[in-house]
Amino acid sequence: VDSAICEVSGKTKAGAAYGYTSRLGYHPLLAVRADTGEIVAARLRGGASQQGNAHFVAEAVHRTRRAGAEGEITVRADAGFWSHDLIEQLDGLGVRWSITIPLYPNVKKAIEAIPEESWESIDYTETGAAQVAETLIGGPAEPLRLVVRRTRLVGPQATIWPDWRYHAFATNTGLPAVEADREHRCHASVELAIRDLKEGGLAHLPSGGFNANAGWLACAVLAYNLIRWTKHLGKVQPAGALTVGRTVLTRLYRIPGRVVNHGGRLRLRLPARWPWARIYQTILDNLRGLPQLC
Repeated sequence: VDSAICEVSGKTKAGAAYGYTSRLGYHPLLAVRADTGEIVAARLRGGASQQGNAHFVAEAVHRTRRAGAEGEITVRADAGFWSHDLIEQLDGLGVRWSITIPLYPNVKKAIEAIPEESWESIDYTETGAAQVAETLIGGPAEPLRLVVRRTRLVGPQATIWPDWRYHAFATNTGLPAVEADREHRCHASVELAIRDLKEGGLAHLPSGGFNANAGWLACAVLAYNLIRWTKHLGKVQPAGALTVGRTVLTRLYRIPGRVVNHGGRLRLRLPARWPWARIYQTILDNLRGLPQLC
């Protein structure tokens, strides 16, 4: 889950407010399925980043289960969603969670107390180094598990930033620290959804009325999900790989062609040397093979 910032101009937009970025706009909430990239819940809102978070996340979990999701559900979120109320609600729903926690003084103190030998190196960029460790931090009822990743530059660029930079998140998963960190980073998939929405339907919110803009958001989400469903149900998307929405539009939707009448039948003529013709035909065949709803 994550929130976006849709900046607007003028003071007449109903519900628009200033957030932590000091920009006037709407702050919609989004819940995205990590493996397919589809949006399972969205809500338009104004105000601060914490407003309505817990209720929205609970609604997204319930909606996912009503849609037929089985097995464990993991909720991943950034520091804007950190609150003990949300954690208690997620525990009550029986889901796993992994939420970034701001570097409060007590968090910094817990990180400083981690023994140096507890840090485990992980794969990182050629110009940087990264290590992961875990500790405990006091919670409202019982200690919370805190997983910490620290990174720094190496080589000639180390003079720019030689010190470690820390990123901490609390989680109730039983995964080893390195695996928990790897799974937590899957939260980045929501950023692709936000990027695609802002390049599409959320490039602007046209109305001065809040409810009208909320409907606009719903339509933008439906259009975005059609792109994701086309790739997923068309069975041409590699497992664990998400394609930028603009790429799908260019290869499958925005195609130069024309409809002609040939022998009494309508045909769609496409470019003769179109490089994605086979992918298009594969997706079309797979979509046509889906069971029809009565």
